[in-house]
Amino acid sequence: MLLKIYLKEIKDCFRDRRTLLLTVLLPVIMMTGLTFFYEKLISDGKEESYKLAVNESFNREAAAIFTGFKNIELVKSSNPEKALQDGKAQAALILGPNFSSNIETGEKATVTIIGDSFSQKSSNLKNIVQNALGFYEKSIISERLQAKGTDPNLVEPFTIEQKEVSDQNPNANLLAMLIPLILAIAIGVGASPAASDLFAGEKEKKTMEALLMTPVKRSTLLFSKWLTIASVGSITGIITLIVVALEINLLTENLKKAISLGDNAVVIVALAVLVSIIYAMFTASLLMLTSIIGKTVKESQSYSTPVMMLAMFPAMILSSIGTNELSFQHFAIPILNLFSLLKELVFGIIDYQHILVAFTSNLVCMILLFIIGRILFLKDKWVMN
Repeated sequence: MLLKIYLKEIKDCFRDRRTLLLTVLLPVIMMTGLTFFYEKLISDGKEESYKLAVNESFNREAAAIFTGFKNIELVKSSNPEKALQDGKAQAALILGPNFSSNIETGEKATVTIIGDSFSQKSSNLKNIVQNALGFYEKSIISERLQAKGTDPNLVEPFTIEQKEVSDQNPNANLLAMLIPLILAIAIGVGASPAASDLFAGEKEKKTMEALLMTPVKRSTLLFSKWLTIASVGSITGIITLIVVALEINLLTENLKKAISLGDNAVVIVALAVLVSIIYAMFTASLLMLTSIIGKTVKESQSYSTPVMMLAMFPAMILSSIGTNELSFQHFAIPILNLFSLLKELVFGIIDYQHILVAFTSNLVCMILLFIIGRILFLKDKWVMN
């Protein structure tokens, strides 16, 4: 009987085109957009072309600073700052009066770089200009020291070498935040319509009374509906995970370089799928409660919105925490442990103790939520309008 009810509910969920659109297609489209957004966000800008506004008096000697930067086009203007404000360039470079002659005579010269920190292209161009001016400054210092017979190494008594604890790509941390966030949103968006329809929808359509009159235990009905919500969420999460993985592997460069799973790729992918299923089951338990409490589909959706927003907080909390700083509480708190586990998996770390703690905490919470749902579902006050 449980299997028959479960199959019936699954067919009803995927029979409705509108629900199918909200359940599967919409999350995939949203996550595809997020994937390409993050790909552009971590781009170093080397392949982009930029326009740099400069003074009309910008001579060849000054232009030689940017000889090796073929992606920078110099736009001469009587007012470089206004050219930047008018959108004719992404940044402006204003050299002080007699810049070249001051450099030749050893006098102090001034340079002003103007940009927009809220624009990615402007920020990239400012960094490129600063690097170019830095190289130019070092070459001038070296020439002046050599002209006076001084070893240039005297002004550089030591060199600084920076090393990372992990040999992973720095963008892996961004990816470790992106994938759990994508997964959490996709599962929430996918399971929410099904959850609202299976309880609040039945009450709104006045079909719950007829359903309760059938010779089926309420616990069986409750479990079959919960299993349906969990299945829809799991399917949505797995499909989204597959689509995002294919897009990262085939359509991106920077995000693809950030992933290095090594010999444990199959195990990591299998664990990621298992994590998504566990999270879908936990989300199903929460959404089941919101749907039982809600008298209408609209009211149920209003209650379920905060559930999907909960995924934003772990993303913010873990964005500045390294994998070596993760502790017991990060894996014991539901939702937070999803982000913590996937962060380790993205970095190629498989810690079975952490996995066990996370799965156990989610299982305990699911059982508690299911018990609360069963108590509510056994009372006519919550299952009938």
